[in-house]
Amino acid sequence: MHFALLLGLAGLTTAMTSDLTPVKVTVLEGTTYHVQGIELDDSHLWVTSVDKVHHAGYLHEFSLAGGRHLRTVDVTAGERYHTGGISADGGSLWVPVAEYRRASSAVIQKRSLRTLELEDQFTVGDHIGCIAAARDLLIGGNWDSREFYLWDRSGRLVRRVPNPTSNRYQDMKFEDGQLVASGLLPEGTGAIDWLEYPALRLVRRVAMGRTSRGVPYTNEGMAKRGNRLFLLPEDSHSRLFEFVVPPARE
Repeated sequence: MHFALLLGLAGLTTAMTSDLTPVKVTVLEGTTYHVQGIELDDSHLWVTSVDKVHHAGYLHEFSLAGGRHLRTVDVTAGERYHTGGISADGGSLWVPVAEYRRASSAVIQKRSLRTLELEDQFTVGDHIGCIAAARDLLIGGNWDSREFYLWDRSGRLVRRVPNPTSNRYQDMKFEDGQLVASGLLPEGTGAIDWLEYPALRLVRRVAMGRTSRGVPYTNEGMAKRGNRLFLLPEDSHSRLFEFVVPPARE
């Protein structure tokens, strides 16, 4: 793997790694419509998707090793069918389901990872496109993640802050005391960002390239385990790309 350039700028480490190549590519079975968010464990991959034609939102489960489809549940909530970036939290999965328009509304669903059944939920008066489970809080991004919402586990709003970056985050995870978020920059390129918590200050950025279909790797779903990065940017037939991320340089 070749890493073209590392720059330190005002405390921000930017890794220009647009030539970072996947170490594994897995084709997912079946129809995934318009993919949104992903989450995984050692053997399972969960994917949210939107059927824009029939106004339906889905949560799919696949085997991580070979992409075999295991099951799909409909998570549509009335006019809310735009699923988003998801996050595991113990034995549960947080799934935002919003109206398909900016500045609308959403329901944040808590579902069982074992059964995919609804365990709890709360409503938000904005379109929420992604969510991450942090320590004792939930962090959500609205349309293009221009703002972050922070709630407690009951859905009580703790604070609302602007996104300090221009990156339009599509999927986010909380790892090692930082918010790791993937999205698209204004010029159309993709990047993974690390934001310091709770300040939500950008401390690292890894630029990413495009798939062989010309889709930015960070177009939609993202999950991370240690130095392994998983991205699901394409609609059916969707391919899961696995990368090894270099350690941050001081």
